[in-house]
Amino acid sequence: MIHLILYEERGIVNVASSGNLLTNSKNVQLVLDPSLALLSRRQRKLIRQNPGILHAIAAGLHTAIKECKWQFRNRRWNCPTTHSPNVFGKIVNRGCRETAFVFAITSAGVTHAVARSCSEGAIESCTCDYRRRGPGGPDWHWGGCSDNVEFGRMFGREFVDSSERGRDLRYLTNLHNNEAGRMTVASEMQQECKCHGMSGSCTVRTCWMRLPSFRVVGDFLKDRFDGASRVVYANKGSNRASHRADPRHLEPENPAHKLPSARDLVYFEKSPNFCSYNGKTGTHGTSGRTCNSSSPALDGCELLCCGRGYKTRMEQVTERCHCTFHWCCHVSCLNCTSTQTVHQCL
Repeated sequence: MIHLILYEERGIVNVASSGNLLTNSKNVQLVLDPSLALLSRRQRKLIRQNPGILHAIAAGLHTAIKECKWQFRNRRWNCPTTHSPNVFGKIVNRGCRETAFVFAITSAGVTHAVARSCSEGAIESCTCDYRRRGPGGPDWHWGGCSDNVEFGRMFGREFVDSSERGRDLRYLTNLHNNEAGRMTVASEMQQECKCHGMSGSCTVRTCWMRLPSFRVVGDFLKDRFDGASRVVYANKGSNRASHRADPRHLEPENPAHKLPSARDLVYFEKSPNFCSYNGKTGTHGTSGRTCNSSSPALDGCELLCCGRGYKTRMEQVTERCHCTFHWCCHVSCLNCTSTQTVHQCL
């Protein structure tokens, strides 16, 4: 986990006087946001060795935060964030399902953003992935600029995993979930092609590999969250551990369950009660959250409000409406005001 906020309105690299300096490959001193003091020596070295990569990391983390909030927008735990360096709060110090998702989505975000930045030429130390070349089939061949997911995975493993310390169960689960996030990005790569030929006949196609949208990554990891495996240390003498060529020695708490795959999320403790505020666990509670009074699902008032009930109020909402496109190129809209019923948990 990267315990910092890399971007806000002020950005991460400012031209100002500060003692928190980092020198890039051209011996130019960058003045970094004070929160970057939380980076390890190894992480700072990786940034120096890969000019341009800091902005990709920042973009990846913000994409991950946005996706986390989207995926859990209707859950009791809705991926709350803070403006402190530990952006996800105390949940990252636990070992529950939510912790697993946070580690996986942020690791995936870094891998995804770095891979895309390589193909865009924004990072000096990497380019497109040109390993696929030559014929690919009877009517197509490899070419173009494939997103460099292998560099993204390699860098992500070195950068994100380097902040983990120890050899306990927390360390092993964090590393596993980090890798699950990276593997999800790589496994969801899609082939894209461009046609060549007279009058668009498409007699030959040039194809390359493109990153999935990050929504696809988020949907996959959310599905793995719902089916996450609770794990324990494998007994050194157990048959299941000895048959698995994995030095991390994680196995399901329930012996009847199958071993988690490399893309499964794993956790080792029960989630806290997200219904009420608890400063010790860092849970915000659901009081004041908007709920759906007609839904029996998790966003419904009965479940989201944890049985405490809800209050109803009327709210005036102004939205753009009756939009018209004028050639060229202008869109004009009216403002329409409507009254909406809003339900909030007590």
